[in-house]
Amino acid sequence: MTTPIRTAHVTGWGRYAPSQVLTNRDLERMVETSDEWIVSRTGIRERRVAAAHETTASMAAVASMRAIRTAGIEPDEIDLILLATLTPDYWMPSTAALVKEAIGNTKAAAMDVAAACSGFVYAYATAQAYITSGMAKHVLVIGAELLTRFLDYTDRNTCILFGDGAGAVVLSASEEPGGGLGIELTTEPQGAYMIWLPAGGAKAPPSAETVARGEHYVRMEGKETYRFATRTLATTALAAIQKAGLEPSDIDLFIPHQANIRIIEAVAKGLDLPMDRMFVNLDKYGNTSAASVPIALAEAVNEGRVKVGDRIVIVAFGAGFTSGAVAIEWTADPARGIAGDAAVQPEDVSVRLPVDWDSVDPIPEALAELMRKPGTVDVPLDDVVPDEPARVGEEVRA
Repeated sequence: MTTPIRTAHVTGWGRYAPSQVLTNRDLERMVETSDEWIVSRTGIRERRVAAAHETTASMAAVASMRAIRTAGIEPDEIDLILLATLTPDYWMPSTAALVKEAIGNTKAAAMDVAAACSGFVYAYATAQAYITSGMAKHVLVIGAELLTRFLDYTDRNTCILFGDGAGAVVLSASEEPGGGLGIELTTEPQGAYMIWLPAGGAKAPPSAETVARGEHYVRMEGKETYRFATRTLATTALAAIQKAGLEPSDIDLFIPHQANIRIIEAVAKGLDLPMDRMFVNLDKYGNTSAASVPIALAEAVNEGRVKVGDRIVIVAFGAGFTSGAVAIEWTADPARGIAGDAAVQPEDVSVRLPVDWDSVDPIPEALAELMRKPGTVDVPLDDVVPDEPARVGEEVRA
């Protein structure tokens, strides 16, 4: 008897963009630039800026709940949460862990994925592997970024490009044909320092000196990055299409990373396709890094650009010179997305904050209750927690 082939289908999708808009005209008053210069070179007209109370996790949670409602499942049916970001709320815990609690999931594994602007595509590929291997039935894949807090607004080469937002999809197991057809992922570390954040990690921990030197802002070699991105987006997309047994002409819609209109136009030309096969919304959001592809995907579906049976390609390029593409056969009813968006408002989802900066939170009652319950393995805990360090002047016990 032949074992059915397990496939991974998009069953839910959602997006969230902050309400505050930063236009090119606004930037003209902040840095030496102009609306005409920005539009002609990038295609960007405006971008969104997160409010003071918003974080990467809070935006991700809203997009996630919209995707879950669109999928028609409950949050606790999610087996794995993958959150792609280069702007996590904290270095630890993972932003995915915060989202898990915010959406009310109690059983999923959760982790962040770090591949910069390619992060969502990398996470999508990981989710598909989990599903097709039988390790998960429903996976929540998120791309979320709060880039405007990492920009130098005296550097016109970077501050004009980026914006904030989040997008998410639910991938679900099926024995029906369709879903992800072909995947290609690449990394070219020779370009590691073409787009980077110099300080904040183990190589250069935060200090007064790193702050004074502006090393916590995004830096980018624009010309070289764009040149490499243009070539790599095209070749990565083509490889994913060929792995699916298709040709570029078979693809109904490309959803590329929304970095620069010139790059997208060059990719279309390289694949010998008209621009109407390329979905573009960077004029409204700018470059939202890992959130770019899922925001564009959700918007394309909700605007009627995708229908059941369509073949689409998501493709992205990012820092570390990562790139990734997935060829997908769409199987979900596009009409569900608008209802999913309407079902979840930003105020419906909240991320728990620490009690204060310099203390450890008291254990939440839900966690205390879990710890009081007997487990499947009886582990003696009497000697697990060590004594507190002895205070100065106190005798240290042997």
